[in-house]
Amino acid sequence: MKQKQRITLFGMVAVALILAACDGDSGNNSSESEGDSSSSIEFSSSSEQINSSSVVKSSSSSVKISSSSVVVSSSGVKLQSSSSVAACSNTYETNTVKDCRDNQTYKIVVIGTQTWMAENLNYAVDSSWCYDSSADNCTKYGRFYQWASAMGLSATYNSTSASGVISTPQQGVCPAGWHIPTNGEWTTLENTVGGEEVAGRALKNTRGWEDDGNGTDAYGFSALPPGYRIYNGLFYNVGYSADFWSATENATGTAYYRDLDYYDANVYTCDNRKDYAFSVRCLKDAK
Repeated sequence: MKQKQRITLFGMVAVALILAACDGDSGNNSSESEGDSSSSIEFSSSSEQINSSSVVKSSSSSVKISSSSVVVSSSGVKLQSSSSVAACSNTYETNTVKDCRDNQTYKIVVIGTQTWMAENLNYAVDSSWCYDSSADNCTKYGRFYQWASAMGLSATYNSTSASGVISTPQQGVCPAGWHIPTNGEWTTLENTVGGEEVAGRALKNTRGWEDDGNGTDAYGFSALPPGYRIYNGLFYNVGYSADFWSATENATGTAYYRDLDYYDANVYTCDNRKDYAFSVRCLKDAK
């Protein structure tokens, strides 16, 4: 596994740390603390939908709900359990798909033998966040998901092995007919666009990256740099990095992801704690 220099920026000041396997909770661009997000919600298991009469509010920013498949119409935001699968049909147009669960439309692109979403997923579930809790950032960059949430699994799988419950493919939070890409499927993408040492430049958007870090977007993948959220609730690196979960575990409490940075052309294969929150790019199921 390639090691790299992770650089996290405080405004105009760069703090460089040498970290194995792309791990890093260096520097921060936010003051949010764990559990302080407006999206902070506790869920226990069950599969029935509940209405507002069964919601018990413990504070203005914390809601405890005794159901796993939930729609909360607070401030116009719908939150669903990451394990719920909506019984509806997606709508396909030329180069787009509309997610029938919330009617959001995503660009799609064919790269080699694979069909990818050309935007990060922005489907609101428990244990997912917008950068700095800003809805505008979700619109621009999509949401961050902890690994278990991205996989549509109980949060207990952030610290225990999910090998016995993962399907192939694993739909997770993706729309029906799409799934969380495996580590091997990410490798297929990298190889299709020229290999890991040049794939980052080919996959990055032609705008939005700081310090001349833009790519060529040669294949329409259009990766923007949303940064990420670490386990204690702090956000990092907007404008400087893009990090995408895979469906493949590395160890009990870690999973593989892909990292793109502003300062070089690489795509890095990394592993990190499952309770970090990274972006999700959905891959269409093979026919």
